[in-house]
Amino acid sequence: MEIRQIEAAERQAVSMPVQAYAFQPSPATGELLQRLEDAQDYYKGNVTLVAEDDGDAVAEVSAIPMQQNVRGGVYPMAGVAGVATQPLARRRGHVSALMTELLGRMRDTGCAVSALYPFRPSFYERFGYVGLPKVRTVTFSPADLAGLVHKELPGEVSWERSGQGYSRYREFTSRLLAECHGFALLPEYRTVELRDSDDRWLAAAWADGEMLAAVTYRISRHGGDLLADDLLCRSPLGRALLLQFFARHVDQVSRVVVTVPAGEFPELWTTDLAAVTQAAISFPTASAPMARVLSLDLLAGTPVGPGRVTVEVVDDPFISGRYSLDGTSGVLDVTSGAQGSEATLTAAGISGLVYGVLDPDDVVVRGFGDVPAEVASRLRVLFPRRVPYLFASF
Repeated sequence: MEIRQIEAAERQAVSMPVQAYAFQPSPATGELLQRLEDAQDYYKGNVTLVAEDDGDAVAEVSAIPMQQNVRGGVYPMAGVAGVATQPLARRRGHVSALMTELLGRMRDTGCAVSALYPFRPSFYERFGYVGLPKVRTVTFSPADLAGLVHKELPGEVSWERSGQGYSRYREFTSRLLAECHGFALLPEYRTVELRDSDDRWLAAAWADGEMLAAVTYRISRHGGDLLADDLLCRSPLGRALLLQFFARHVDQVSRVVVTVPAGEFPELWTTDLAAVTQAAISFPTASAPMARVLSLDLLAGTPVGPGRVTVEVVDDPFISGRYSLDGTSGVLDVTSGAQGSEATLTAAGISGLVYGVLDPDDVVVRGFGDVPAEVASRLRVLFPRRVPYLFASF
């Protein structure tokens, strides 16, 4: 078995057959293969590695060069995708070898963190990934928004096709990248698919010439569902304006189904809103995201609390070692090769603390480290709990 990085021009012949078998109806029809071929431009900047056996690609994995907000700092992020193996080559270690090689290459190019959607979380936990909250879907009748319909709000809503409004939407998501913990942004070569497909509506809330909220959506049928993607908001006013917009569909659709961050509380949006808020987890198609730290040194400067602790990270090819982590200045100062250690953490353990999804006690209970009680209290100050919002769609 040999590992090789393929060029964009090779993708169609080398990696697409592996992808098609793993993620598409199979055997693939000519029409489906043509659609996959037509979409290759949206993956041209990916870093794709294949494992070859006698010159034939039997497994592959890709990284999308992205950016992600971690506690207020924005860092290069490796978005891992397209992990696939041909059936006769499975359970022979190909994906493990590819993942280790890929993450090492992405770290060496400056990626401080990595994120993915796992087919099986326990598999990626072995590579240092830790679970992040999954976004929720909120389902409600537009009639339940009646309390908002007649409110005079200082703003307006624009409405257009997603292709027409793409540049404004892209600018808005770039702004959220700088403001929202966990938010991730795909590269331009990938997001232009929203413009090119032009298969959604885009509604945006504005006040004083500034976009406050935006949502892309489609309508299934008359009397059916308004199916909205992520409800992206920078303020309660922006959210209320878009909810007013949804209310105007009361005689057109039966339900609104919209995606919201894990930290959102729809029951507080308005009075008398009967809604179902849920996050359904299943494998391999509806998993929660996972993330990990690829370099603690590259995270220096991240806004943190005024704590200080020395830790040893173990059993990881990328970040094993002793580190002094100091937040007394308000941002993280990282010193590698520190003497001694007060706590022992796996890569998943330190990643859970950095992303704010695990308390130090969770780290111990989950088997991600050994953290004495006194050290745990300082780690709580250094890395306060946060709810990351891994937006990584268009």
